[in-house]
Amino acid sequence: MPDPNPAVLDYLANRRSPGAKTFTAPVPDHDALVQILTLATRVPDHGKLEPWRMIVLDRAAMARLADLAEARALALDGDAEKIEKGRGQFDRGQLAVVVISAPKLAEKVPLAEQLLSAGALCMNIVHVATAAGWGACWLSGWPSHDATFRAQAFGCTPDETVAGIIHIATPGPLGPDRPRPDLSRLVSWG
Repeated sequence: MPDPNPAVLDYLANRRSPGAKTFTAPVPDHDALVQILTLATRVPDHGKLEPWRMIVLDRAAMARLADLAEARALALDGDAEKIEKGRGQFDRGQLAVVVISAPKLAEKVPLAEQLLSAGALCMNIVHVATAAGWGACWLSGWPSHDATFRAQAFGCTPDETVAGIIHIATPGPLGPDRPRPDLSRLVSWG
């Protein structure tokens, strides 16, 4: 017979994603963040490849990346909305962990599974940070998908992508819950 963990089930049933725009200081200190990342790295990782790496962004790094996102947007097309969206999460960010998908050459471990491992790491960071009492929000945004920005900001090679930027700080007030998926439309049995 299964041995359910009601506390975990309750947490998952009630988990919500607070908006990173509402986050404030304080943020986890070094030791608290190391604990979050240590627990979060317990992800599916076929072949023990660790097909990802992480970069911790403090306020100084956020300011540098906001400027870099603006410069990149101006170089692309100068669109005011693109500039605001590019600068926005970095201007308002308190602390973030960037998860870089860094696939390895491994005949027995398909690329898709390596990419999913990086996504699982992002979700684990959100869960562990939330369980530790912090607000956590997984974002990306156009700069994360721009190869030039990724290379300049995070040292990404052409084979690396940003799986997510997880903002972690003191959460602000929660807004209303979003509609949840209708499983009858999405699940088939057979």
